[in-house]
Amino acid sequence: MKNSQGFDRLLERLDLDALDADLFLGDPGEGEGRLFGGMVAAQSVMAAGLTVPDDRPLHSLHAYFLRPGRHDVPLRFVVDRIRDGKSFTTRRVKAHQAGEAIFNLQASFAVTEEGLEHQEPMPEAPPPDGLPTREELLEAQVTSATQHKTMAEIPVEVRMCDPLETDGTGPPRQRNWIRVPGTLPDDPLVHAAMLVYASDRTMISASLRPHDIDWDKIMVASLDHAVWIHSPVVIDDWMLYVSESPVTRNARGLTFGALYQSDGTLMASVAQEGLIRVKQ
Repeated sequence: MKNSQGFDRLLERLDLDALDADLFLGDPGEGEGRLFGGMVAAQSVMAAGLTVPDDRPLHSLHAYFLRPGRHDVPLRFVVDRIRDGKSFTTRRVKAHQAGEAIFNLQASFAVTEEGLEHQEPMPEAPPPDGLPTREELLEAQVTSATQHKTMAEIPVEVRMCDPLETDGTGPPRQRNWIRVPGTLPDDPLVHAAMLVYASDRTMISASLRPHDIDWDKIMVASLDHAVWIHSPVVIDDWMLYVSESPVTRNARGLTFGALYQSDGTLMASVAQEGLIRVKQ
């Protein structure tokens, strides 16, 4: 079921308070456990974009998750104006909470240009209607009430084409349909921030599919995250999120992802390394 109340709260949290030209304050919102990393990333995108001309949309970002975020302390975003060129604008954002840096983002914005075009076709996938949600499939594996509540509070609906396996037979790749449960305002920066928010969903799962282990036996966290945007970001329908993990080793899993619009347009590419520790 789509979480419309959570979606409305998310939009409110993307509306940052400007304390100065390059200093913004964000509300992490209520919740339990660690703050969802996609939230901090999305708010950091908003902070960076608010210092960039409107004719330069976000085209890439590279970020590190430094410390777990909390729900009970405001987030302070400090923007560093690295460069304002003729075609590209570069910003660095550090997110602080309780006096400590918890997130570091480097983002690039660029004017839209005409040029050569090609893309790989969108993989075949069953339609989202009728597919099980991620929460339904994880319900039997996750017994922690806090984890269930945290998953339910993230307002991104996920329909899984390739359910998680627990017998070690699943390949390290997956296809998921994802969407946000509401209509976004007509603001390209908000659409880009929401894309970044959603892109942090499901990535680590691809690294887990070949392994005979359930979620209650592991501790996972995003370590770093990169996004490249190829087309104007318009989030108003289902998107197919295809991800593949070429390697998991040293308690870290690497995953590459591609986000397609429902018409087959490759909208964004994603890369993420996640921490995966087996609980002792």
